[in-house]
Amino acid sequence: MKKIFVTISGLLSLFILRAQEPADALRFSWAPQSGTARIQAIGGAMGSLGGDITSTFVNPAGLGFYKTGDVVLTPQFRFSNAKSNYLNRTEKEKGNRFTWGTTGIVFGSGDGKGTVRSSAISLAYNRSADFNSDILYRGINTKTSYSQKYLEEIQRNNIKDGNVLASGYPYGSTLAFNTFWIDTIGGGTNGNFQFQSRSANLLLANGGALLQQQTLQTKGGIDEFAIGFGMNTRDKLFFGATLGIPILHFSKESNFREEDATDNPNNQFNFAVVTDKLKTEGVGLNLKAGMIYKPSEFWRLGLAVHSPTWYTLTDRYETYITTDPENGQFLSDYSKDYNGGEPGEFKYTYYTPYKLMGSVSYVIREIKDVTKQKGFLTADVEYINYKATSYHVYEDQDTFADPATKDYLKQLNKVIDQVYKGAFNFRVGGELKFTTLMVRLGAAYYGNPYQNINGEKGNRFNLSGGLGYRNKGMFIDLTYVQGFNRDIHYAYRLSGESNAAAKIKNTTGNVLLTFGFKI
Repeated sequence: MKKIFVTISGLLSLFILRAQEPADALRFSWAPQSGTARIQAIGGAMGSLGGDITSTFVNPAGLGFYKTGDVVLTPQFRFSNAKSNYLNRTEKEKGNRFTWGTTGIVFGSGDGKGTVRSSAISLAYNRSADFNSDILYRGINTKTSYSQKYLEEIQRNNIKDGNVLASGYPYGSTLAFNTFWIDTIGGGTNGNFQFQSRSANLLLANGGALLQQQTLQTKGGIDEFAIGFGMNTRDKLFFGATLGIPILHFSKESNFREEDATDNPNNQFNFAVVTDKLKTEGVGLNLKAGMIYKPSEFWRLGLAVHSPTWYTLTDRYETYITTDPENGQFLSDYSKDYNGGEPGEFKYTYYTPYKLMGSVSYVIREIKDVTKQKGFLTADVEYINYKATSYHVYEDQDTFADPATKDYLKQLNKVIDQVYKGAFNFRVGGELKFTTLMVRLGAAYYGNPYQNINGEKGNRFNLSGGLGYRNKGMFIDLTYVQGFNRDIHYAYRLSGESNAAAKIKNTTGNVLLTFGFKI
C-alpha cells in the first residue's frame, strides 16, 4: 500500500511538468447514462428497448425499431449541492447551469415485409459527460503542509543549488522558493544547500496548526456527435452500429490556501496561496455496436459493446503562488514568467475504458400497433473496466522520441492499474401508457471504481420520474432526475505520510424537456 502511494505522490508531483494525473483518468470516463427525457425517466435503461434516438449512444440496434423518422430536441437545466468533509469540518457549495441533452434526427423506413423489415439512420448530438462543479472544503491540519510536496520534489531531484531551484521548476518548487514558502537551512553554501518549509516548520512547533482551504471549480463536458445505423430482420433480430466523434473541453481552477492558525506573529509564516489552472481540449473517435433479440412478442434481449474512445488531447496549464512570510510584504511568482508569458503545453493521446452491456425488457401487450401497447419494464447491467484507461505519447510531435515522457506515461498507466478497478452499473425502469399519456419511473446505480487501497470509495445513485405525451406525430416528455453522488478529493498527496482526503457528497437535480415530431 505504501509503495502505491509513494508512486502516486511522485507522479502527482510531476504534474508540474505535465498536466495529467490519475484523477483525470476517472473524470473523463465515469459518467452516468445520458439521453432524452423519456430515457432519463426510466433510469437510462434502454439497451434492449429501442425506438428512441438515444439508441445511437447506447445500443444502436434499437434504431431498427424505427419505421418512420423523428426530430428531437432536449434542453435541460441542472443544479447541484456539494457537501464536503475535510479534517472533520463540513462545508457546502451550490451551482446551476443550462445545457442541451440528446438532440438530433432519425430517418427511418420500412414496410414490414421481407427479410429486412425496417432500417434507420440517425444524426445525433449528446452531452455524454458534464464536468461543471464547484467544491469547497477547509479544515485544521496539524500533521502536514501542502509545501511538503515541493520538498519532495527537491529531494527527488537532489537539488542543492539555489540558482537551479530559482528557475528550473517553474510549475512547482521554483515558485515556492522564490516566494520564501520554501527556504534554505542556515549554514549551507550554494551547491550544498538543504531546504525547509516555513509552514511545515510551524507544525513542528508546540501547538502549531494550519488552516487549509481548497476551492475547486471545473467546467466543460464531452459533446458527442454521432451517426448511427440500425436494421430489423424479420422482427426477431435487430443489429446496429454507431460512429461517434466526442469533443472534450475541460477547464479547472484550483486555489489552495494554508495559513497560520496560531496567534504567533513571529514564526515567519502567515499564509500561502497556490493557484493551478488547467485547460484540456481535444477530439476523439469511438465505435458502438449491438444487437437485440426478440425470443417472443413480450421479451427483448439486448447486447452492446462500446469500444474505447481514442482521444487526441492538449493540456495548457499554469501555476501562481502568493505568500506572506510575515515580513510585511506579499510575494508572488508566476509560471508564465519562465515560459515567455505562455502557459505550459503538452499533447498526448488518451484511451477511455471499453464497455459491455446486457439488457432485458418485458413489453406489456407487445403488438405492432404501438398505440395499443400498455407499457414496459426494462433493465441494464453494464461493466466498465476503469483499469483499461491509458495515456500515450502523441506520435506526431518530438515527445514521441522522448524517453522521459514515455516513462512518465508508462508509470502513470501503472498507477491507474493500481488505483482503479472494473465496476458494474445497474439501471432499471418502466413505463405505463394510458392512450396518449405515459408515466415513467427509474433508478440507476454506478458502482465504486476505486480499489479501496486507503478507504477510497465512490458511487452514484439516481432516482428519476417523468411524464410523456404522444399524439398525432408529436411528443413531449418531461423528466426530473435526482442524483446522489459520493466521491473523494485529495488537495495533495505526500509519500510516507497519512494523506487527508476530502469526502464529497453531491446531490444533483436535472430537469429535462424533450419535444419532437414524426417525419
